[in-house]
Amino acid sequence: MLHFLKERSYDIVRILIYQIAIALFGISLAIATGGIAALQLATSILSILFYLILVYIRMWELGAKDAGSIKRGEAGTTRLAGLYMALFASIPNFLLATFITLGTFFPDVTFFSNLGAGSATIALLAEGMYTGLLAVDVGGAALNSVWFMWFLIILPLIVTATVAYYAGTKEFKIFPSSPKKD
Repeated sequence: MLHFLKERSYDIVRILIYQIAIALFGISLAIATGGIAALQLATSILSILFYLILVYIRMWELGAKDAGSIKRGEAGTTRLAGLYMALFASIPNFLLATFITLGTFFPDVTFFSNLGAGSATIALLAEGMYTGLLAVDVGGAALNSVWFMWFLIILPLIVTATVAYYAGTKEFKIFPSSPKKD
């Protein structure tokens, strides 16, 4: 696993950079909506899709690049590399979600309450593309106040990276390539 991290650290960091860049984009759009709930939700969904498309394209390219070594059965190459890269890139998100959960379940313990509140603030900034989605009220409570939502919003990245890398290894394209001009 250490070899995998050393070999793929650039790509893992790249996923994190995509996340931070699109988070800032998502927060900007959420602020620009002026609090109009439907518009905020729409811009959030578009930001999430933009993020996932960026991840998809990058993971597909990596899968296509690794397809030959996977077919040859070279050691250390697997069709699940996209899953592993997404899981490693999601470690900060998992930690934030865990801290938020601790703050939710132990609100009377000052340390956990403060840890959860601080982590929620950081998570809203680091996962800003989900701001509009998490602001949706369901049953009188915003989704960002539901602890398990912080874990659920990690899943689209993991699924997208896994599927994209695998599709790349099979050279299966969702987005057709444009013909080259002479």
